[in-house]
Amino acid sequence: MNILALDTSNETLAVAIQKDGKLAAEKMTNIKKDHSSRLMPAVVGLMEDAALEPEHLDKIIVGRGPGSYTGVRIGVTTAKAMAWALDIPIVPVSSLRALAYNGRYFDGYIWTFFNARRNAMFTALFQFENGKLVDVIGEQYAVLDDWFAALKNLPEKAILCISPHIDLFKETIELELKNRTLFASDANRFLRPGNLLMEGAEQQEVPVHFVKPHYLRMTEAEANLLKGKEQ
Repeated sequence: MNILALDTSNETLAVAIQKDGKLAAEKMTNIKKDHSSRLMPAVVGLMEDAALEPEHLDKIIVGRGPGSYTGVRIGVTTAKAMAWALDIPIVPVSSLRALAYNGRYFDGYIWTFFNARRNAMFTALFQFENGKLVDVIGEQYAVLDDWFAALKNLPEKAILCISPHIDLFKETIELELKNRTLFASDANRFLRPGNLLMEGAEQQEVPVHFVKPHYLRMTEAEANLLKGKEQ
């Protein structure tokens, strides 16, 4: 089976190609550049490297967020357009779950998060059981105080933090959770393209017109509209 997987929900641009059931090519960058102008060249380049034409694809996997409003939309819209044009299935996956595969050999809790600003994060907690990624606390938009309270109520286990935004929260995490947390190395803080293929294998195909970005909170425009209706 030939699969294209992609995610642009945060700073990381991740694209992977699975050819004949094996990882054939992948591209990952972690630089603040416009994903809208770089995603399709990355896809085309990897397809050429893997000697695949668009009609050879059997499925598309896309990270549906959470993350940047613009970043999530770029990835989801691109994946939907390609799946529709090629008439192939699409599998939306959680970007937080895909990131957690960086810790698949860790015996403890795996905490993934993205910065949501205003002292909040998009976050979730997982662990691996018999090789399967299992939700401990489902993905959510969380204010830091509430999230730390939830973590402190869990059974005592080591927690591995995996996030491209660790440095923004590291001091607070160390203060709140003391010696309970470990931090992923610099090389393992970012969503690896191949993780999308692993998570996509665990999830169901969805009709293209049902796939939508997963923001976990209202956009500013939606919030302003709601505020206007309440006044």
